[in-house]
Amino acid sequence: MSASVAVYRNIFTEDRFKQSYGTGVKTGEGERLRDKVFKRCRCSQSAFLHLLKERVPIFNWLPRYRLKKWILGDTVAGLTVGILHIPQGMAFALLTSVAPIYGLYTSFFPVVLYMLFGTGRHVSTGTFAVVSLMTGSVVEQLVPVGLNSSGAEAADIEAQRIGVASAVAFLSGIMMICMFSLQLGFLSTYLSEPIVKAFTSAAAFHVTVSQLQSMLGLKLSRHTGPFSLFRTLASVLENLPHTNVAELIISFVCLSVLVPVKEVNTRFRHRLRTPVPVEILTVIIATAVAYGSSLDSRYNVQIVGHIPAGFPRPRLPALQTLPEVAGDTVAITFVGYAVSVSLAMIYADKHGYSIHPNQELLAHGISNTVSSLFTCFPSSATLATTNIMESAGGFTQLSGLFTSLVVLVVLLLIGPLFYFLPKPRQMFLQFQDLPDLWRISKMDFVVWLVTWLSVVVLNVDLGLAIGVVFSMMTVICRTQRADCSVLGRASNTEIYRPVHKHSKCYEIPGVKILTYNGPIYYGNRSFFREAVNRLLGLTPERIRSLEKLQNEFIKSETSSSEIQAVLIDCSSVIFVDVAGARLFIQVCTDCQKVGVQIYLSNCNESVLKILTSSGLMNYIHPQHVFVTVHDAVVYIQQQKRLRGPCLFPVQEKPVENTTTVWV
Repeated sequence: MSASVAVYRNIFTEDRFKQSYGTGVKTGEGERLRDKVFKRCRCSQSAFLHLLKERVPIFNWLPRYRLKKWILGDTVAGLTVGILHIPQGMAFALLTSVAPIYGLYTSFFPVVLYMLFGTGRHVSTGTFAVVSLMTGSVVEQLVPVGLNSSGAEAADIEAQRIGVASAVAFLSGIMMICMFSLQLGFLSTYLSEPIVKAFTSAAAFHVTVSQLQSMLGLKLSRHTGPFSLFRTLASVLENLPHTNVAELIISFVCLSVLVPVKEVNTRFRHRLRTPVPVEILTVIIATAVAYGSSLDSRYNVQIVGHIPAGFPRPRLPALQTLPEVAGDTVAITFVGYAVSVSLAMIYADKHGYSIHPNQELLAHGISNTVSSLFTCFPSSATLATTNIMESAGGFTQLSGLFTSLVVLVVLLLIGPLFYFLPKPRQMFLQFQDLPDLWRISKMDFVVWLVTWLSVVVLNVDLGLAIGVVFSMMTVICRTQRADCSVLGRASNTEIYRPVHKHSKCYEIPGVKILTYNGPIYYGNRSFFREAVNRLLGLTPERIRSLEKLQNEFIKSETSSSEIQAVLIDCSSVIFVDVAGARLFIQVCTDCQKVGVQIYLSNCNESVLKILTSSGLMNYIHPQHVFVTVHDAVVYIQQQKRLRGPCLFPVQEKPVENTTTVWV
């Protein structure tokens, strides 16, 4: 059932609307700068508590913790993730080119610190494959190791390597804290979902290829820089005859167990209270088999070796290497923060809460800086453990407490029992549903493809940078090529829609209504002007011809279908710069040369302010700026009846008429 209601009101120009409904003096107007600064810097107990809760979020959410409702989920999720951290931490330590024990340290300290300072309730921090791989490249460049080094020389090299890795973590943390001080959390907005997904998927190829040599039992030097993936593959293929069959069998058996069970965990995660801890079970069984069969001595299988029990002693990283690692650390910092804040936002949107990107900078900055003093390498949020944290029923950051307790038990008590564990192998690929992405947005599909290819072919840091730049270029191109269309009116309504998309919307005789779906600025002003001239049929030759006729006072009869007024709907124009404002003036000048009046409608405050400040009102009557398209159309039609079919401007009359709006 449909009904129509006629609403009668006065026609509103912008000036008249502001007089009737505008605000008075703006809040804070006339307040001196010194008073504003004093107000913000004034210290009080309430201000201190507010700052404490804002900068140390645990004081904000812990007093409101729902013990009966959340504690079980946080406990189960924390313990599950903690169990996964053990093999993952040791595996990613090898990607960082340091001993496995440092992966356990990096799975403990950042978790505790993020629980105190982080805002993501479902974020699990620790070792992340991509960050570890990038850090390992830096370590390999500064501290290369001989293939046959052993004894005291190997111990010294190991100390140098963790010193460099800790220095990268220290500098990365300092950079994040500086970014927090400068309030640069907004940078996370440049990481679109296609970029993040393509980056993580392509980075998985680098991680997989980097572990091929371990799976085959080969001792090869690491390749870094662009095309490193292909150079590594070539090196592996070249050394295939030297494969350690025993290690290959162990890797194959582990994968044949891990992959099916992880698939079961994924498919039945809603039915399983907790995922099957296949990783830790594999670790225990592999350790027992390696110990009982003496795989290290009989088949030359590489084992983890001695894992010291207890906490590491605090010590400074290799600070003398900071100038050498600074360039790579910038890329590592951006990648770590990009992944961390993206994951936090994804799960915050899913569960209906908000995170604070600037506070995330502080949380990860403190985590990396403090952890580096305990021989940890760079950390960030991790994809696998964050997904498990959420699917296992975690509710808040308190789950990090139980995660750290599991790692603590391993460090203090059972770490030495992993002596005979074969060095961890972990292959993972993340495939995205590209057909759906192509169906939803072909531009996002192209962004995904360019990012993925850049990361795979070049490198993770350079590929991510290319992906971000390419994504920004697509935005610029889309604003440059925004659609300019002609609007028509749906009968008996105040609704105006593009006529090329709505066959039952008709143009107003003698009035050309244009709308531009984008900003008007220096980058697209030529496209905007070209589109307007094309739709109005204004060529330089025609402008000169009509201007000449007017200058000679030659009057010609005008058909009712000829354009007498141009109305520009600015509802989709989000901003205008100086170049865009000057273009408006040029359009007004051209139209006035041929005897056509210009009207504006739906201008937001900032657009109208810039147009006014640029002198547009010297070329357009203030009474020609209306609140809505319909107000302008009704006014133009009334003026047309008063003037008759004359193209030339006449003396304006005050706007005292009414408009009928059909609803």
